[in-house]
This record gives sequence, structure tokens and C-alpha cells, in this order.
Amino acid sequence: MKIRVVGLTLVFSFFGAAVCVAADPQAGTWRLNESKSKITPGTLKNTQVVYSSMFGQVKVKSDGIDANGKPMHVEWSGKVDGKDYPLTGDPNSDTRSYTKVNDRTLTTANKKNGQVRVTGRILSQPMAKLVPSP
Repeated sequence: MKIRVVGLTLVFSFFGAAVCVAADPQAGTWRLNESKSKITPGTLKNTQVVYSSMFGQVKVKSDGIDANGKPMHVEWSGKVDGKDYPLTGDPNSDTRSYTKVNDRTLTTANKKNGQVRVTGRILSQPMAKLVPSP
């Protein structure tokens, strides 16, 4: 009986975690589509960004090319609450904040020594509806 209760508890826990992650449109791995992007030459280009979240904490890992064409790996962990959290891997920034605008839009600000260096807007596209095949 106890094994069944523990098993059911684990199943519902994993199901609940999956529902929470699925509800976040930014969660997952995002790859750059250069043909649909507007990137200013000579600036950072993120080729892949991975968003994951658990219990209100968000972790962002990004890989890309810096302004000099060298590979770059940046990591950030914090909450989407507009507050600054430490950032590693970016020589131009030491903190980053994310703010939720709506369900599919975030704004971000990177700072170095308290001064805003870069701001951005992150838009996630709605998923296409699946249509059953005839």
C-alpha cells in the first residue's frame, strides 16, 4: 500500500512539474533563425538560448558569438521580477534583470557596475495549432 501511495505521489509530482514548464512559453531551447532576425553587425549574436524554470527560479544559458567573432557562453539564474541577479560569462555585464510584460513578452536589462549597458525585448511565438489528419 505504501509503495502504491509513493508511486502515485511521484507520478503526480512529475505531471505537475511538466504542466508548470509547459505553461511557460519561453521555456525550452531556442535557436537563432538568422533569416528572420535583425542583428546589428559587430554585436553579440546568441545562436542558442535555453530557458528552464523550477519553483519560480529561472535559469538561462546562452551560447553565441561575441562582437569579435569569438565563442561566448553566458549563464544567469534568478526570478522574472525586474530585480538584478548575477550574470556570468559576459565581460560587458555583471547583472541582468527580466520583467514580464505579458504571457509572451519579456524585457531584459544587462548592467555593469549598476549602469545599464544593454536592454532587450524577448518575444515568444504562439505554437501552431495541431490539426488532426483525415
